[in-house]
Amino acid sequence: MTPARLASIAPFAGPWPPKCRDAMLVAAVAILACAAPAAAAAAVANPCEGPEARELRCPNLRIGRPAELYVSHYGGKALLRATSDVKSRGTGPMELRGHRDGWHRMRVVQRIHRKGGGRLSLRTGATLRFTYVGAYFGGGYWKVHQLARFELRRVGPKGNAGPVVRTGPKLNYCLRDLERTRPGRRSPRVRHYPGCDQDPYTDAVTLGTSVGWSDIYPADYDKQWIDVGGLRGCFAFTMTVDPKHLLYESNEADNSARRLVRLPYRSGPQHC
Repeated sequence: MTPARLASIAPFAGPWPPKCRDAMLVAAVAILACAAPAAAAAAVANPCEGPEARELRCPNLRIGRPAELYVSHYGGKALLRATSDVKSRGTGPMELRGHRDGWHRMRVVQRIHRKGGGRLSLRTGATLRFTYVGAYFGGGYWKVHQLARFELRRVGPKGNAGPVVRTGPKLNYCLRDLERTRPGRRSPRVRHYPGCDQDPYTDAVTLGTSVGWSDIYPADYDKQWIDVGGLRGCFAFTMTVDPKHLLYESNEADNSARRLVRLPYRSGPQHC
């Protein structure tokens, strides 16, 4: 807080004497120093991993193994494409409410359903981005930023995966009820979270995936690939949902799935 800012909120209209100015600066620094730990302490622990979880219907996102793989060639690149399947497998839906905080951007509050009714609303580190996917796939949509990540790791002779050698460009996903992949008692029979909002000017949107439903993107969808040009040998193609743990889930240890591939890629059984 500067002397000018202090002067703007104080009734004194004349110039500040040096002693008063210095004293007020010291006070302002002290206030900020006290406020910093309080702000840090305001970070919310995952309620789905604590005692409160007994009263909640917590979501759990998983992702299927890369499927329907094939290679396409574009702009001198060899693109290994794959279908992704983001699955909702918790006891409650993954429900997100976005509120605009910038141009083509929204902050995200997650709603976790309570067993006795009602919902717990928590601010998350996630954001929504208005994402253009091309006219063929419908134009632009509000999507969850960094909801998934594609990685390629070289696999050694003993089956151990090394460091990441390539990543895919796709980061943003809608979250929606596209296909009911695991029917069950808590899985609604009809879509509760349909398509994703396409209005770039709206101030708030709701995205989600119900229990037992999946949001699936086919291999030919926008950015569903990793550039594998020039690579030879055995690799692990890994897909991870919520890689930065920005959302609250009941299990953070089951967010990845992988498939071994030999490059250059050929369709059919893979032997590594």
